[in-house]
Amino acid sequence: FLTLFIFPFALTGASAWGQQLCVGRYCVTLSERELTAEAGLCVVIPCSFTTADEFTPKHTIWYKCEASQKFCTDADIIFHSNKNTDKKAQAGFEGRVSRLEPDVSQKNCSIIINDLKESDSGSYQLRVTGEKSFFKDNHTDKQDICSRTITYLELQKPTVMIPTLTEGQQATLTCTAPGLCSGSVPEITWTWRGTENLTDVTQRHISTLTFNPSAEHHDTSVTCNISFTGGESTEKTLAVNVNREYFVTSEFFKEITISGVTTVKEGDVLNLTCSVESFPPSMIVWSKLGSDTNLHSYSGSARLVIENVKPEHSGQHICAVTYMNNTLKKDHFIDICGILHFALIKHTLLSFLCFIFLVELLHVGVICPLLKYTTEITECILQITGLLRSLGIQLLRREMF
Repeated sequence: FLTLFIFPFALTGASAWGQQLCVGRYCVTLSERELTAEAGLCVVIPCSFTTADEFTPKHTIWYKCEASQKFCTDADIIFHSNKNTDKKAQAGFEGRVSRLEPDVSQKNCSIIINDLKESDSGSYQLRVTGEKSFFKDNHTDKQDICSRTITYLELQKPTVMIPTLTEGQQATLTCTAPGLCSGSVPEITWTWRGTENLTDVTQRHISTLTFNPSAEHHDTSVTCNISFTGGESTEKTLAVNVNREYFVTSEFFKEITISGVTTVKEGDVLNLTCSVESFPPSMIVWSKLGSDTNLHSYSGSARLVIENVKPEHSGQHICAVTYMNNTLKKDHFIDICGILHFALIKHTLLSFLCFIFLVELLHVGVICPLLKYTTEITECILQITGLLRSLGIQLLRREMF
């Protein structure tokens, strides 16, 4: 057999078919100089070759040895395409390396290394052996073609997909193992709150978890853990939020809260807040009966603030809450009292109290003690009433001006 060529190579950055390297009429096409691989996953080393017409390739042999070695030895073999050879793969690589194309005549020397470990970082070499038609005896000819490196990286986290969750509506979570190829089939497990293991359905590198979301799942966490052969593992944890269907029962109305003073004096500030607990936050709209909308809010609470209020601001105000395409409303009457309104109430009450007091004095004989006849008493009462009326008007004018 003739050894066509040997080249060292290393792993730090997976790429497509790249540079072609030749010695005479013998060429190898590899990926870029370095390949990147992740622990627990796998790496594909793209490789093809061409030869002189008189050369017939028979086997491909892959080695791993120190970068300082120009040529690896038989003790460094990690893969040999000849199953009948007594040259075995070094410890730790058995069963982890395979060809993408078993037929050597296709001149495809690509291999895949599964279940990568940190110790797999380093320099690799390829040897292609075959026969030349004009050789009568076996001959070995070694050629140093190129150099490559494998670099170990930390394992990426899995991809976890969580759809919109609504209380009582069945939902499916999906967890996908990292990497385009993951070597051996990984073990995928789901966990709630970091402690409770859940039953899932796994199809090689994808796992699905189907359940009925409830209030107890809201504001918790779910973790997807990926364990690969060789002890490598990675996980990802996401928060779980469940939409609550408040509108299913009439109890939702009790959740709407309006706070603030609804009776204010003209010229003051009206400040009311309408709020409701929900996830996601409800849309809240303040409006006045018979007028346009005053305020929109998507934060779960909405303030209705009016500076320098006037009597025309009085009336029925509506807080409308929209959640999950459902809407409920709560009405609130706002009373704006003007200065005249307060003064009239004040002095009417004062005049009435004074009148009662004077009548009581008359009854005990303190007022008009010299009056001797009923008609005179009646006239006295009328005079007192007129006096009180005049007094009330004067006080009212004094208050207003």
